[in-house]
Amino acid sequence: QVQLVESGGGLVQAGGSLRLSCVASGLTVSRYTMGWFRQAPGKEREFVGLVSGLTSTSYADSVKGRFTISRDNAKNTVYLQMSSLKSEDAAVYSCAATSRLFGAFNWLNYDYRGQGTQVTVSS
Repeated sequence: QVQLVESGGGLVQAGGSLRLSCVASGLTVSRYTMGWFRQAPGKEREFVGLVSGLTSTSYADSVKGRFTISRDNAKNTVYLQMSSLKSEDAAVYSCAATSRLFGAFNWLNYDYRGQGTQVTVSS
């Protein structure tokens, strides 16, 4: 049974940093494209970034230069390092895994999804 469990969310001041973790069980993260998505209240879920099986990364323009995705194969864990946080970054952040080669910007194309962790940014 595949599980993706996020952690590391919390309350942070604007301009601060936070690191989210996504621990996978039942699958090997290095064999999947691992994506991060977020959803704020009243808004649609949006793509944040991803790391492919070949360790290439891609980010949404809104987080480029501030967020970094990395992967620890030994721990079967993917991280989302967030810095220079803004109030508009507040959301529930979820990780997901897909074996597809295309469409990785779309949440619906992911085979497995986590429940998410809340990030709150105070101004």
